Amino acid sequence: MITLEQFSLEFSFTVSPKLMYTFISQPEGLSRWFADAVFIEEDVYHFVWEGSEQKARLIESKDNEFVKFEWLDDFHQGYMFEMHILNEEVSREVALLIRDYAEPSEMDYYQRLWSAQIRKLQRLFNA
Repeated sequence: MITLEQFSLEFSFTVSPKLMYTFISQPEGLSRWFADAVFIEEDVYHFVWEGSEQKARLIESKDNEFVKFEWLDDFHQGYMFEMHILNEEVSREVALLIRDYAEPSEMDYYQRLWSAQIRKLQRLFNA
C-alpha cells in the first residue's frame, strides 16, 4: 500500500451552514460541483468523473457540520476525505475545511484539484 499524507485546505463562503451541508452531503448538491454525477446505493456513494467511477462510504456525518467518507477503491482503500463546515458567527460566513490524503509527490496536484472544484462551488453561490 502506498503511503499517503494528510493535507487540509480552507475556503470561505457567504452561505448558511444548512445550504452548505446540502452541497457536501446530498447527491444533487455534490453533482453540481464535486463530480459529474453522484448516486447512492445503500450507504455507498458512487462518484463519476469523465466516465470513471470511484466509490466511497459515508462513515460519519452531522447535520450542518461535517461529512466523512472512506474510499473503497483499491488504490485509496482505508483512506478518508472530510468536509467540515466552520461557522463564523460574527462575519456570517462559513468556512469549508477539506481534509484529504495524497502521495507526497502528488500533493500539489490534489490541492489544485480541490481548489478548482471549490471554485465551481463558489460560482454556484455567487450566481
